[in-house]
Amino acid sequence: MADETVTRQRPEPPFPEQEQEFPGVEQQLRPKADHGEKSYRGMNRLKDKVALITGADSGIGRAVAIAYAREGADVIISYYNEEQDARETERYVTEAGRKAVRIGGDIQDENHCSRMVEQIVDEFGRIDILVNNAAYQMTFDSIEEISAEEIDRAFRTNVFAMFYLCREAIPKMKPGSSIINTTSIQAYDPTPTLLPYSSTKGAIVTFTKGLAKWVVKQGIRVNAVAPGPVWTPLIPYSMPQEKVTEFGKTAPMERPAQPAELAPVYVFLASEDAAYITGEVIGVTGGRLLP
Repeated sequence: MADETVTRQRPEPPFPEQEQEFPGVEQQLRPKADHGEKSYRGMNRLKDKVALITGADSGIGRAVAIAYAREGADVIISYYNEEQDARETERYVTEAGRKAVRIGGDIQDENHCSRMVEQIVDEFGRIDILVNNAAYQMTFDSIEEISAEEIDRAFRTNVFAMFYLCREAIPKMKPGSSIINTTSIQAYDPTPTLLPYSSTKGAIVTFTKGLAKWVVKQGIRVNAVAPGPVWTPLIPYSMPQEKVTEFGKTAPMERPAQPAELAPVYVFLASEDAAYITGEVIGVTGGRLLP
């Protein structure tokens, strides 16, 4: 639960001009994102749970890792190669008194996903919460610019990995476990220049609803969160500088979300408070309505 006596950092555009190379790192983001480092206060709602979070090195993933740890969960930090960012997330988890395990690697690789789940089960005996959060996006000026390689990378990172991890994790999950997928407002109101990314996010909505029906009898819940614009390193690596400086301005609240503003929804969906919720998509969009 967030402590409202602590002022959150909610910077508004215009932001400084900046660009990064893929995959983007938190250290270079200006202004720094707020992951709830100073504001999130837990209430023991995930006591002794084991949570695997992809893309947990920065952005939404880091905010969820911090919140889960402060709610009493041990956290597996899955990341690509952002070693320094992943170590920073690990520090926040261990400072909360919980165990953190960092596992680097490319979730496009089916074997990496299998090995990761196997390592977690060997160490903890189970997985209680799976957060499929890692994502890849890139901006294009026309459909003619979109190569087969770009389409393949977007779907392998954002969709295929979700299939791989769920397939491996579900047999190791007990009744009461939760899967939470990160989709996007882009699934419902796609920006043409983000077409491959938007398409994957639509697929995630369908996957979430279908899988929820499949595993409900096993006592496993599957839901999704649909963020609007969120200030993370993904933005300066994937968008032109003029888009970065005004990022989030078109949202009704006229600013992007900070990752800390997403984390409470992931906590809710993973907790007993959401025991009767499955197959749903919850929007955190700054006022843009999901259909």
